[in-house]
Amino acid sequence: MKQSIFVVKENVKIAKNTMKMVLAGDTSHITKSGQFVNIKIEGLFLRRPISVCDVEDGVLTIIYKVVGKGTEAMEVMEAGQELDILTGLGNGYDTAKSGDKPVLIGGGVGVPPMYNLAKRLKTEGKDVQVILGFNTEEEVFYKEEFETLGVKVYVATADGSVGTKGFVTDVLKTLDYTYFFTCGPMPMFKAIESIAKTSGQYSFEERMGCGFGACMGCSCETKYGNKRICKDGPVLEREEIIW
Repeated sequence: MKQSIFVVKENVKIAKNTMKMVLAGDTSHITKSGQFVNIKIEGLFLRRPISVCDVEDGVLTIIYKVVGKGTEAMEVMEAGQELDILTGLGNGYDTAKSGDKPVLIGGGVGVPPMYNLAKRLKTEGKDVQVILGFNTEEEVFYKEEFETLGVKVYVATADGSVGTKGFVTDVLKTLDYTYFFTCGPMPMFKAIESIAKTSGQYSFEERMGCGFGACMGCSCETKYGNKRICKDGPVLEREEIIW
């Protein structure tokens, strides 16, 4: 973990209630896909945990949904503004277990960490498939960015306004894959768990107090005892989770 000052380079809206922020700073402690950062917001006591969408050469990209005071404050930030950020948090995904044809499943704000993961798996020579799940077409983001990586992209929307009508599981059950990686809400996880054909890794979305394991506010029950989502996770393997 490292505390650093980052400078906002860009902060733009990319979909309904969804923003992309690009920052410059010390990214050396972000070493694995699926890690997250914790952002200090002036006037608010708790930092805001945001997953890493992409990182490269001192440039950090995050995507966040505007849902409360913290993200509302972030929404109006402009280029040149400085942010106090804790980086290198969380364990990240283990790509060594992916097999030759992994599938990546992102639901809503669980989509961003799938992007850097897809990049890494492609550099490892894997045949990557990605399922992006949203409620409606106006919420869809990063489809083209994933396609530019050369991965096969499937979109599912609950209202059927674009892609497959239904949920990510409606696409997943039609695919062949060697392993799965996913990030998203708990109902999506439980649906995936009911039909998944292989082992996989879940990245949990939890409200984190400290972000580095001190407060025990985000613990999850596993077969090996309680694990802290921020410190021992957010990525847990399928076989260890008690649902």
